[in-house]
Amino acid sequence: MSETMHKAVFTIGHSTHSRERFVALLAQHGVTALCDVRSKPYSRMNPQFNREELKRALRECGMEYVFLGNELGARSEDRGCYENGKVQYDRLANTELFRRGIDRVREGMKQRRVALMCAEKEPLECHRTILVARQLAALGVRVEHIHADGSLESHDAALSRLAQMVRLPEHDLFHSREELLDDAYRRQEERIAYAGAGNADRAAAKGAGG
Repeated sequence: MSETMHKAVFTIGHSTHSRERFVALLAQHGVTALCDVRSKPYSRMNPQFNREELKRALRECGMEYVFLGNELGARSEDRGCYENGKVQYDRLANTELFRRGIDRVREGMKQRRVALMCAEKEPLECHRTILVARQLAALGVRVEHIHADGSLESHDAALSRLAQMVRLPEHDLFHSREELLDDAYRRQEERIAYAGAGNADRAAAKGAGG
């Protein structure tokens, strides 16, 4: 097993945190590099998380900032990733650009303790979980989601919670757990996937930057 697989990658949503609280959450879990997976790294409602300000704040605390919104953002510029105006996560995940972003995260994990950041407070409401973490987990990477109170939730635990949210059974006589989770992912994607303009800066507690 490679060195990467022994480590975890974290995910976090900036939500409406103060800059100080957000940095404290990262420090609590020893994060040394933050990968911003927002397609648009700016927020009118929470300007403390605009790209330049965030990068400066992290640098002051000895943390590195990397923008990966072009590679791992949810608002692809590749029109082939859309159907009826809505992005399709499976198509996006199969693009060369996305795979390059995943490779950069895995390489970065060899040298840094990495967290992926988007805007939404709830990991299950964000593409960082339903799209990016799903692909990392499929490659054997351990994923841990940092909640607003500082607690950690494993990706497996988050998926069990997702299955309950979309009212899928944990076990089914005719379907494997993998098939049930695929269905849960699909249902949640239908809810949250980017569907054209006008979705920027959602309610502050959820954010928008996918």
